[in-house]
Amino acid sequence: MARQGNAAIIEQFIADGIPFMFGNPGTVEQGFLDALEEYDDLQYILTLQETVAVGIADGYARATGRPALLQLHSGVGLGNAIGMLYQAKRGHSPILTIAGESGVRYEAMDAQMAADLVAMAKPVTKYATRVTDPRSVLRVLRRAMKMAMTPPMGPVFVALPLDVLDALNTEQIVPTSLPSTRSAPAGALVAQASRLLTGAERPVVLVGDGVAASGAQEELVRVAEQLGADVYGVNYSEVNLDVRHPLYRGDLGHMFGSVSTAAVKDADVVLIVGTYAFPEVFPDTGDPFRADARIVHIDLDDYEIAKNHPVTLGLVADPKETLSALRARLAGDLSELDRAAASERLRARRAERPAAATAADDGSLLHAFLRELAGLAPDDVMVFDEALTASGALAAHLPGRRPGHWFSTRGGSLGVGIPGAMGVKLAHPDKTVIGFTGDGGSMYTFQALYTAVRHGIGAKFVVCNNRGYKLLDHNIEQYWRERDVAPHAYPTPFDLSHPDLGFARIAEGFGVDALRVDDHGQVGDAVKRMLADDKPFLIDLRTTEGGHRG
Repeated sequence: MARQGNAAIIEQFIADGIPFMFGNPGTVEQGFLDALEEYDDLQYILTLQETVAVGIADGYARATGRPALLQLHSGVGLGNAIGMLYQAKRGHSPILTIAGESGVRYEAMDAQMAADLVAMAKPVTKYATRVTDPRSVLRVLRRAMKMAMTPPMGPVFVALPLDVLDALNTEQIVPTSLPSTRSAPAGALVAQASRLLTGAERPVVLVGDGVAASGAQEELVRVAEQLGADVYGVNYSEVNLDVRHPLYRGDLGHMFGSVSTAAVKDADVVLIVGTYAFPEVFPDTGDPFRADARIVHIDLDDYEIAKNHPVTLGLVADPKETLSALRARLAGDLSELDRAAASERLRARRAERPAAATAADDGSLLHAFLRELAGLAPDDVMVFDEALTASGALAAHLPGRRPGHWFSTRGGSLGVGIPGAMGVKLAHPDKTVIGFTGDGGSMYTFQALYTAVRHGIGAKFVVCNNRGYKLLDHNIEQYWRERDVAPHAYPTPFDLSHPDLGFARIAEGFGVDALRVDDHGQVGDAVKRMLADDKPFLIDLRTTEGGHRG
């Protein structure tokens, strides 16, 4: 049936089971936004700035494993969104991004807001294109959707000129065909991998979010225990392994290659699953592995295998299926000596494992608050962690243990904590969702609170307020040490103590109930108030007095 492209694209989105469109409206998108008023099955979630829209879409896509629909306004909206789209690309979030433009017929005019949207989007998306013919609008959207959802997943971009969408469209509405990537390597390759992993004296396993995307957490645990291998998180922002498992040695972080090198330099066997090696800002440019190390790398993203460092065997396959096959093969290949050594390594790790929350609790206000929250929050609480320098304390009291219930920032863009938690809450409206952010990071997207109130998104928010960019304090200390620079006052741009950011007052201006917590005596009531209902609530938690420190 013939109808305008404005209506056809909405019908296509609904056919693909998309319930929300996250965005900020503009003139060149007015046609399909006007048409959207006639449809009840696709809800527009209004944000006040495009960075917020991407952050919510990112959280929603991560929490559902399904595509999120993002609407941007022409070149200016895309420009605002680029930093957070980079985050989504690095994190492999499947986001279908659309942006309007004035029309193909105006292309030669170089008019107001004219821009090459595809060229702008390409560096921060997996795929970017522009529709120029009314007969191929839905075909292109389905192609983009398929690419967004095919591992390695990621954001995609489609420019939709207004005159193309105003034209009659006769394309058929059919759900997007998504290929299955559930695959295991050939038996001979599984056997080779098993042989490489046997006989280890110092095995190490490096895991990333490809494990969570595949749902391979149980298989990972079984293989790690078979090997008695220490497990390190690499590019680790979801629950790939219960962090309280005795073999888990922590996240290597995203800053310094020296940390990763220290973790792997003595390993004779290394198994890498669902990540790349290594994702630091300042990576080790040499080879961090032993010259004789046997390295097996499993990932659906062939680009990441041996990207930076040689491997002995690379397997482009689904982590869940591959680890399952590998576990079965190892059961027959491991010698009695291998099994005894693995069992002893596991026993030793169990014996030394402290009660993490008890060991880390220094009695500070931050720990007191998190201790109270951990005691009162439901067992299935969902956490979005952008606490950065407070993340260690958060992990001690509310660790990532249950798959799909803990998310952290990835990709390097600040400001995802508040909108990310909102996306998770939209995906799981029946769960308690708490987003943690810092004072600096929160101000990138604080206007997201407007959207939370407008659409009744009852996520909770905690601003860990140390009155500065404390992560930069830590990083410059490392910089000084590496260059033998004597410690001195931190650069003044790192300080956020003046003027004081009154987060509770700002939140109340958006209609969000909020409290400032300055001392231990306020903690109990604050946590109870935050958890009392299913409405948005924010706590300004003064974790340090801050100020410029010398």
